[in-house]
Amino acid sequence: MLKIRLFCNQGMSTSLLVSKMREAAAQEGLEADIMAFPVNDLDENLAGADCALLGPQVGYLKDKVLKTCESHQVPMDVIPMIDYGMCNGKKVLEFARKLAGK
Repeated sequence: MLKIRLFCNQGMSTSLLVSKMREAAAQEGLEADIMAFPVNDLDENLAGADCALLGPQVGYLKDKVLKTCESHQVPMDVIPMIDYGMCNGKKVLEFARKLAGK
């Protein structure tokens, strides 16, 4: 099971991307738990995550979020703008898998 957490402003703007990532995981036969949350709820939603992805619209928070993720031993990075904007679930899933080392 790959547990991916996405964080953005309100946790809503990434909902379509989450759906596309779930579809891509299903097509690959990959068991994945993918959910989006507001970046303000980061601490409460990192437990057991394999990686955390930050929406590009809140990429300016990367340094702050990275410190929190490191304290939870969860790798984190900002989703590439092109893949986020195009809602490319397959590419973002690949990005998350590499980040998580899976």
